[in-house]
Amino acid sequence: MRAELSASNGPLKSRVLGKPKGYDLWRFRDNMGLLDADFPYRSEALLGKHAFVCGASKGIGEATAKTLAKAGANVTVCARNGDALEALCAELSQLGAGRHQALVLDLEKTETINAVFDKAVSEFGPVHILINNAGGPPGGPLMNNAVNDFDAPFRRHLHAAHTLVKAAVPGMEQEGFGRIVQIISTSVKEPIPNIGLSNTLRGAMASWAKSLSNELPACITINNVLPGFTDTERLGNLSASIQDRTGKSAADVRKDWLNQVPIGRLIDPIETASAITFLCLPISGGIRGISLAVDGGRLRSI
Repeated sequence: MRAELSASNGPLKSRVLGKPKGYDLWRFRDNMGLLDADFPYRSEALLGKHAFVCGASKGIGEATAKTLAKAGANVTVCARNGDALEALCAELSQLGAGRHQALVLDLEKTETINAVFDKAVSEFGPVHILINNAGGPPGGPLMNNAVNDFDAPFRRHLHAAHTLVKAAVPGMEQEGFGRIVQIISTSVKEPIPNIGLSNTLRGAMASWAKSLSNELPACITINNVLPGFTDTERLGNLSASIQDRTGKSAADVRKDWLNQVPIGRLIDPIETASAITFLCLPISGGIRGISLAVDGGRLRSI
């Protein structure tokens, strides 16, 4: 079931899983206005900072670009869909005082990453904030995967993130400020059924980031955000995969998911983006090497 993205700065509309009876009882309450009156950070909080956001054309990446822009950052948005990025930049210009640019980037083409990063720096100066974010691999049992099924997802995530960190860290150190955030998954702490390849990949990303937290200069933090069941196109694709594999209806898949979430609803991408933005603030310099779940309490581990 395909998700539809909200393009407004006002109330966010649901993207996935249809609209069942009682829908408004488990949706995020739009009137909180997290990009409007209820935005939790000062509009100058990241003024003068350059944020490089991967996977920004939709979902949590798009939402993160918006919250960073709202906090005053200059934002470079990257993804494969150039048209979507240009439309996003038009929105960002209405949210904050910073400058914004769109650069087409295919994270699976590792050999092109440095050139795109260098172009971003040539326009906006050193990158202070790096958001490593990319689409997850298809769902399914791990035993159904061939060895070469791991190649593209690992290039898109681990290889790309490592390449970008190596490119960004010298400038961050020179500037005396750096924030690196990976958007991965709660499967880092508890594997999720039927997405074995994704579970494997996310665990590798979390261990890589934790290792770097012990190596990076003191002025640079690196952390992970672990989204739970979030109202994005990715969740819609996973729902469709489960429906195809099990014969369950969309409503039954939804019920199974929401029964695991104490708050009884999906997470809105803007909620996740607000947590990511907090980790990018100057005040967050003491937070380093953690994996922060934004999952409505679904995880059972501490």
